[in-house]
Amino acid sequence: MRIRRFACMAGLFILDMILLSMLCFQNRKNEENAGLSRDRGSAGGYEVMSGDVAISSNMQEERKIALTFDDGPNHIYTLPLLEGLKERGVKATFFLLGQEVVEKPEIAKRIAQDGHLIGNHSFYHEDLSQMEAEEAVMYVSRTNEVIYEATGQYPQLIRPPFGRANANSVYEPPMVEVLWTIDSRDWELSDVGTIMQNVLPNAKEDGIILMHDASASSVQAAFAIVDSLQEQGYCFVTLDEILFDRH
Repeated sequence: MRIRRFACMAGLFILDMILLSMLCFQNRKNEENAGLSRDRGSAGGYEVMSGDVAISSNMQEERKIALTFDDGPNHIYTLPLLEGLKERGVKATFFLLGQEVVEKPEIAKRIAQDGHLIGNHSFYHEDLSQMEAEEAVMYVSRTNEVIYEATGQYPQLIRPPFGRANANSVYEPPMVEVLWTIDSRDWELSDVGTIMQNVLPNAKEDGIILMHDASASSVQAAFAIVDSLQEQGYCFVTLDEILFDRH
């Protein structure tokens, strides 16, 4: 009788051990699967879907585009423009005239402090292509100096007025000449819709938009262009990111 009772208890003990082992194995498997899902979510931007299918949330990158402004700083329109760009999280590139920087150094400083890139647009908006090389270099160098005095930064980029460079000029330190790929023609237009129409259909990745911070219509059009292109997935960057970093 005692032997049968002992055998029965032993059998129950063995069965309990088997069930316990199976339960531990299942828990370990569940934990491994959960860990795999967490790793996918944190390391590669993955979102785990039903079954074994995972879709990357980082596959579609934003398209870069650059917004640029010539002829400033303007004592009326540049500061409102800066406020609107800041509200939209946009960085732009400003090609400044030396004469305007001398008259409004605090606005030039504000442009730099807001994280925008500053370039050289000559001193008086002179046509550099019609000058002797030495004279063109003198005007550009003078503009570099006044920009440095106002902002603490020497420009590395130059946009020659009218898009006409002096072919014989040699700048020290060397500068990169930059034009544009999309002309808003805002300098001759007062209708915001027309300015937008000159830009939006022509927008493409790594595009460079030419505008001016010199009128209310230009500022309003700039904001509308930014809002529209951001909705289309464009990311506004400074020109150095377009020119020197295409990754």
